[in-house]
Amino acid sequence: MPEVIFNGPAGRLEGRYQPSKEKSAPIAIILHPHPQFGGTMNNQIVYQLFYMFQKRGFTTLRFNFRSIGRSQGEFDHGAGELSDAASALDWVQSLHPDSKSCWVAGYSFGAWIGMQLLMRRPEIEGFMSIAPQPNIYDFSFLAPCPSSGLIIHGDGDKVAPEKDVQGLVDKLKTQKGILITHKTVPGANHFFNGQVETLMGECEDYLDRRLEGELVPEPAAKRIR
Repeated sequence: MPEVIFNGPAGRLEGRYQPSKEKSAPIAIILHPHPQFGGTMNNQIVYQLFYMFQKRGFTTLRFNFRSIGRSQGEFDHGAGELSDAASALDWVQSLHPDSKSCWVAGYSFGAWIGMQLLMRRPEIEGFMSIAPQPNIYDFSFLAPCPSSGLIIHGDGDKVAPEKDVQGLVDKLKTQKGILITHKTVPGANHFFNGQVETLMGECEDYLDRRLEGELVPEPAAKRIR
C-alpha cells in the first residue's frame, strides 16, 4: 500500500493509496474521524474500510486531513477538510481517468465531510456513513440526497444518540429516487469498542449486495410492469 503525498488546498496531504489492476475500476475514498480528537487515517475502522474496498477491486485512498500526520495546514472546522477531500478525489481521478464511478465512506466527523462531498460530486454512486453526528453537525444540505447508501451506528452511542441518527434516517427515507439502508449495531458505542468485526460484517454485506445490483431503487421501467 504505497504512501503518497499530493497537493491539497492548504499544502501537501499525506495518504495511503492502492490502485486497482483494472483501469476502469471504481474509486473509494475513506474519511477519518475528527482531527482534534485523535482522528487519523490510521484509525482502525478507517483502515478496515480501506481494506474492504481494496479487496473488492476498488482503487482506494485514505488520507490525513490538514494538520494531521504529514498533512500541512491547520484545522478548519469542516470547510477546509471538505476541500481536502475534494482535492484527494481529484488526485485519484487524475491517475484513473477511465474510472467512471466512486464511493465515499466516512466515520464520525468523516461521515459529515463525506456526505457534503457526495452533494458536490455526481460521480459518487454510493456512500457509507458510520456513526454520523446529526446532533452536532448540520445535515440539512442533503436536500435531496443524490445517492443510495448505508447509515450505520451503535445503539449505545452517547456521542451521537440513536434518536438523532434515526431522525436523519427518517428524513432521508422520505426522498425519492434513492434507498437508504439503516443498520444498528447492538450494544456498540461511538467507537465500536469490541464491535468492529460486527460493524465491518454489516459494511461488507452492504457493499457486496450493492455490487450485485441490490439495495437501490428499482428502475422506473421495472416498476411500471
